[in-house]
Amino acid sequence: MAAKTPLERVQESDRPLERIMLQLPGFRGYKVREERREADRIVRDYTYRALKGARDDLMGCFQLLSNAGTPELMEPTNQLIAKLDRVAEKVNRASYGYSGFFDSVRIEAPQLDQMVAYDTQMIEAARKLADSISSFKMQLSQGKFEDTRNVESGLGTSILQLEATFDKRKQVIEGVAV
Repeated sequence: MAAKTPLERVQESDRPLERIMLQLPGFRGYKVREERREADRIVRDYTYRALKGARDDLMGCFQLLSNAGTPELMEPTNQLIAKLDRVAEKVNRASYGYSGFFDSVRIEAPQLDQMVAYDTQMIEAARKLADSISSFKMQLSQGKFEDTRNVESGLGTSILQLEATFDKRKQVIEGVAV
């Protein structure tokens, strides 16, 4: 059986009263948008937790580098921690796709679907990043420091790509996505 998407899980959780209300004119569109926002929140909360776990592992890498007495390798790792922190907080604090009745920028179902698609890409990118950082930490804990600069460079690129994907999400909300 295929895993359900966050949107499908949210839709399944409808209570009987909500199912009845879905038959009311105008309520269905509101409810569908709310389900998409809830799915978006679930995806981003998961992504945020994955990024915070990756950050904790990166802090462990920093500690291992410090214990090994390699200050020239510590600064790039410290910069990675700051970048990862910035991206994680962007994910955590971003809008859930809400637009009020009188807002000038309206977020409709197609934009919400695009947001969820970007957020789903973020899950995969966050998992890959977390796995890479975990491997890096394992490498350092075994005293293997020879490839540290290359790994740090690759991690920096991955973090920036993850951030760029997330920034595209904002463009979708603002209606300026290409």
